[in-house]
Amino acid sequence: MNTSVGNTGRLLWAGLRALIVLTVICGVIYPLAVTGVAQALFNNKANGSEIKSEGKVAGSELIGQRYDLPLKKGQETAAPDLKWFQPRPSNGLGSNQDAGVNTQYDLILSGATNLAGDNKDLIANVRAAKAAVVKDNSTAGFKVRPSDVPAEAVTSSGSGLDPHISPEYADLQVHRIADKNHLGVAQVQKLVEAHTDGRILGFVGEPRVNVLQLNIALKELVADKG
Repeated sequence: MNTSVGNTGRLLWAGLRALIVLTVICGVIYPLAVTGVAQALFNNKANGSEIKSEGKVAGSELIGQRYDLPLKKGQETAAPDLKWFQPRPSNGLGSNQDAGVNTQYDLILSGATNLAGDNKDLIANVRAAKAAVVKDNSTAGFKVRPSDVPAEAVTSSGSGLDPHISPEYADLQVHRIADKNHLGVAQVQKLVEAHTDGRILGFVGEPRVNVLQLNIALKELVADKG
């Protein structure tokens, strides 16, 4: 009987020691080591790929932002602020408050609508978005044709939060941006070209423009002009 109790005690003590050692290694040492290596070698990525403007974090280069005017009384959707380059539709699955999820904060839920290509709502949304792009980006000296509007200007990405647009969509907005900010078209075009990233390794993906980085550069250009 005493031998059995002694063996059980030793087993329990061995198990407790293993628990303590593994907790320290896996729950303290390993996370600290990984965090330390990440901060030392990949500081920007480890912190969420932050983009800073005027010394403050303006957002992440991985998550799209909208540039809208303040919501007016009676409006359900804010109108775009046309002084800024506009991203592709980035509404995700709507607000978490609308969905009744974690209503303490108003967040955008990431995800695709999964609407089929022949869905009537999708077709109506795309047509309305295309008409808005044509109207918003046409100026006195530059007219946008419906055939000029790229696909990503009227459709959201799989996440609904794509931070990039194509160089073609950025080029489409150049005349409007120049007109609204009293800049030269050549100045704004040069800005777009400077913020166009090519294919990864020269063949992976498509050329793209990060809208947040482009708008920060635009803000600095307007400030310098003023």
